[in-house]
Amino acid sequence: MLVWLVLLFIAVPLVELFVIVETARSIGTLETIGLLILVSVVGAWMVKAQGMAVLWRVRSKLHEGQMPGRELVDGALVLFAGALMLTPGFATDAFGLLLLFPPTRMAIRPILIRRFRHRVAYFGPGEAKPGTIHDTDLADGE
Repeated sequence: MLVWLVLLFIAVPLVELFVIVETARSIGTLETIGLLILVSVVGAWMVKAQGMAVLWRVRSKLHEGQMPGRELVDGALVLFAGALMLTPGFATDAFGLLLLFPPTRMAIRPILIRRFRHRVAYFGPGEAKPGTIHDTDLADGE
């Protein structure tokens, strides 16, 4: 895992730098800077709009008395997209913008749910499921 993180922290900036330099070489330096600013502004607006939409859906599910599972995953993806949009560069902005489109999130959501399902604790009525925590597992005051 550490190797992947180090590789990620080295590879992503190098890719971003390469793409920015090649873009500046093709269209000009000022145009590249303007394009980076434009993509960031549009991305920030989209993050806000999609974040508010997800928040509305979470509140709606809670109001209905249901657990907003898919909506919470969408919220995490929108938050990650916002972090990518804050990172200067075209590659991270492109990936962040992709995450802001609901059809893209719908395609990624099942993969994340399968990957992290075993890490989620279930509190509530019903039979015990593997990897769940029940109130009998906790001592008073914990």
